[in-house]
Amino acid sequence: MSHLDLRAKLSILADAAKYDASCASSGTAVRSSAGRTSGIGSTEGMGICHAYAPDGRCISLLKILLTNSCIFDCHYCINRKSSNVRRARFTAKEVVDLTLSFYRRNYIEGLFLSSGIIGSSDYTMEQLVEVARSLREDHGFRGYIHLKTIPDADPALIEQAGRHADRLSINIELPTEAGLARLAPEKSAPRIEHAMSALRSSIESGQDARRRYRSAPDFAPAGQSTQMIVGADASTDRDIVGRASTLYDRYRLRRVYYSAFSPIPDASAVLPLQRPPLMREHRLYQSDWMMRFYGYEPREVAAAADPVTGMLPLDMDPKLAWALRFRDRFPVDVNRAPREALLRVPGLGVKAVDRILASRQWRRLRLADIARLSRSIAKLRPFLIAEDWRPVKLADQEEVALRSKPRAEQMELFGA
Repeated sequence: MSHLDLRAKLSILADAAKYDASCASSGTAVRSSAGRTSGIGSTEGMGICHAYAPDGRCISLLKILLTNSCIFDCHYCINRKSSNVRRARFTAKEVVDLTLSFYRRNYIEGLFLSSGIIGSSDYTMEQLVEVARSLREDHGFRGYIHLKTIPDADPALIEQAGRHADRLSINIELPTEAGLARLAPEKSAPRIEHAMSALRSSIESGQDARRRYRSAPDFAPAGQSTQMIVGADASTDRDIVGRASTLYDRYRLRRVYYSAFSPIPDASAVLPLQRPPLMREHRLYQSDWMMRFYGYEPREVAAAADPVTGMLPLDMDPKLAWALRFRDRFPVDVNRAPREALLRVPGLGVKAVDRILASRQWRRLRLADIARLSRSIAKLRPFLIAEDWRPVKLADQEEVALRSKPRAEQMELFGA
């Protein structure tokens, strides 16, 4: 590793970091170096500008590993101890210099830094903290920093990390304890959850201190997040939804990220040979939004899954699947129904519902009004009652599902 130049290290360690999905930068405190005599960066305006890849991941951060060497041998991890991959390691100073250099060129708006375990959990955490400390204290960096923390590290190091980083995250890894024991026997689900609980307490203590004393330092103002690998074990979507709900309730997480398992070179025999469909990951994100923004209980989201397999349908979003399963709740009168009922109408988002509630204070809404306030009236009509529209009956499940699916298109072999 000592013979690699900086460009080669960056190529290896940026590629190794792509498997970590939890790198969105929302929810941080507002900071800016504008109007100051020192400092660089910002978390607003031209600072953190959310740019997302087609699969939904944030790409506005410099996302790298400190090293892809690791003393652990988790079966699902490309960087496990027994993996035959090219290894590299940054020094803390190299990461700091890269971050500042990329920021000055307007390539990135912040840093997402994770690492394999080198030497020990404490030593690795010390190096991660040193990067954040140097950026903040030595260079006055005021952009976004997300640090992946290590559950077994000394709590004092986690405390230091929270003083410098906007967000901290601890990966829960797999949805079930049985799956973790089978695929990552060196990791412990109780230890991971204990670390998440301690992090929640620190974040809440910091928030309370800020309410009492304006001079109190921030502690991870963007909260904590976690990530689950989907498809590496036998967990069903129903299991994953229940697990995510428990994590949100217990640890006040900002986000649970889902990452579809990807087959790796020289994989263990205990792993599946094929990756799960990426659409499964997408459906889990949709179910996550149903709980966070649409008022669904976890048991209600789970009811959208197949009763036998426990899996969410891949050919329709879980909100539509739930509506078709509970057709007695529809149609909903847009001129009378409460917000909670409107949010459950397939095809109506939060913004559309808010627009409907605001508009109906002035007039009774017709179908044409709903069309102007939403994206697709064709999807809404079977589930809505308007001033000039009342469906005679809710269409059969097959008919509505077919109408809601994207239309198949013939691809052109030599199309531009």
